[in-house]
Amino acid sequence: MNYLEEYYNAYDEDGRLLSRHGQVEYLTTMKYIRECLAGVADPKILEVGAGTGRYSVTLAKQGFQVTAVELIAHNLEVLNSKLDGTEPITAIQGNALDLSAFADDSFDLTMLLGPMYHLYTKEDKLQALSEAVRVTKKSGRILVAYCMNEPTVIQYVFGLNNLREVMELEMLTPDWHCVSAPRDLFELARTEDIAALDAEVPVKRIKLIATDGATKYKQDLIDEMDDETFGKWLDYHFAICERQDLIGASHHTLDILEKV
Repeated sequence: MNYLEEYYNAYDEDGRLLSRHGQVEYLTTMKYIRECLAGVADPKILEVGAGTGRYSVTLAKQGFQVTAVELIAHNLEVLNSKLDGTEPITAIQGNALDLSAFADDSFDLTMLLGPMYHLYTKEDKLQALSEAVRVTKKSGRILVAYCMNEPTVIQYVFGLNNLREVMELEMLTPDWHCVSAPRDLFELARTEDIAALDAEVPVKRIKLIATDGATKYKQDLIDEMDDETFGKWLDYHFAICERQDLIGASHHTLDILEKV
């Protein structure tokens, strides 16, 4: 069993997205998924790295035709446990680096909402992105989620007083980019890293979204908000989540691409 399997066998991803602060990321992602699907007749959706199915199962239960690919067997079991057999979804075990089971130009929407968190070389990231683009129809959309560098520096390195440890482990470059390996579980990006990947595949960017923005900086406060206040927080978040001057400070981002 590798680091990733150990982590996800014990981690409650659904619980994170169902928490009040986690709902911000989830609702934001769903908002832009709906935008991408608007006007597409009978869209075919592929989610690569579907996890426990928070997005794939939701979309399938809404009647969309979904194919879900997940690497971790435990996650796939949880995903399948949510289905009653009537949903138009096919769930299989697979790897973001190899989508050879699918033909070119097969899907209207392809989502990579987790794989880039756990790929540590440019070659692997580019392979996963290239495969996602390949299987997407021309003019179709590709959604790619990233974990961002600066929140980790702010909250983990300085906020939790881990500066000495990460410096001793040589986990920071001189320009404060975090260095990750599989044992660290998460790979962290900056906006320029995302743009560099996009430049190597046949896509144009539609939007780059801050899916949680400032939410995780104040997650305890947000979890305690009443419904009215939380609704206003969502209004504020949606008003600023496309502002490019704030993107790099978000814990998670969503790169919305169109295949050209």
